[in-house]
Amino acid sequence: MRIIFMGSAGFAVPALSALIDSEHDVIEVVAQPDKPAGRGQKVTACPVATCARESELPLYQPKGVRKPERIEHFRELAPDLIAVVAYGKILPRELIDIPKHGCINVHASLLPNYRGAAPIQWAIVNGDAETGVTTQRMVEELDAGDVLMAASTPIDACETARELHDRLALMGADLLLHTIEAIEEDTLVPIPQEPAQVTFAPIIEKADGRIDWTQSAQAIYNRVRGFAVWPGTFTTWQGKQLRLHEVAPVEGPCDAKPGTVVEVGDAHIAIACGEGMLYLLEVQLEGKRRMPVADFLRGHKVAPESILE
Repeated sequence: MRIIFMGSAGFAVPALSALIDSEHDVIEVVAQPDKPAGRGQKVTACPVATCARESELPLYQPKGVRKPERIEHFRELAPDLIAVVAYGKILPRELIDIPKHGCINVHASLLPNYRGAAPIQWAIVNGDAETGVTTQRMVEELDAGDVLMAASTPIDACETARELHDRLALMGADLLLHTIEAIEEDTLVPIPQEPAQVTFAPIIEKADGRIDWTQSAQAIYNRVRGFAVWPGTFTTWQGKQLRLHEVAPVEGPCDAKPGTVVEVGDAHIAIACGEGMLYLLEVQLEGKRRMPVADFLRGHKVAPESILE
């Protein structure tokens, strides 16, 4: 099958690699343009563009795909299928209608749950026991197309968003190949998404990382795991931001006001939560490096009954 692959983020790289290693012909890779990144603002390629260049595949990096000349570019390539994984843009109807077999998207949730930009993170933050990947036939509305195939997986109780991201990326690559095989065999039965079951995974803002100590210890632990990559989780100690890198929830009664330091051990600081306590194990004070709490306590005196905000 002649396939155009559209993707940008690292989540898409395993899927592109799987197609490259398959019997299919990747006739072009479409990715977001190179752009400045990091403190030095060095112009950097997205992961998919880097993979395409390393594989010596034709690479197209338009700023958008809605202009008539860009639609014509895709029409001239005459693809059988367009595979879209973490591309970052909603495709127009004119583009969706070009391939004989349409546009197929890999999404990192079990649709119709968690449509949107951050399904992996919100599944962890919300304490879900299970997630997965879905292939869907694309429409102009975000993540609203008919479900083609899905694969589920448990979320480990200690798994971070970064770890789950990497697992789901591999699952998504495998599911994409199975979906294409089923398209070729004409065995797919598309399933419309039930509107009443739709939930969303909105873009994560920096403010989402601030800890609310009135939540339970488990809920805060889930937030630390879910936002480990961006934006991180943080509180305020003595007027400075304190980032939480590694924590552990402790169940049981705690009568102290949420946010209160209730115990200072050799390698942990226990904070009262709305339910239970949270052990801080690895932290990073504003302007400093991240460190185990044991090292932090050697340089900073944390008094019991002090307050984190």
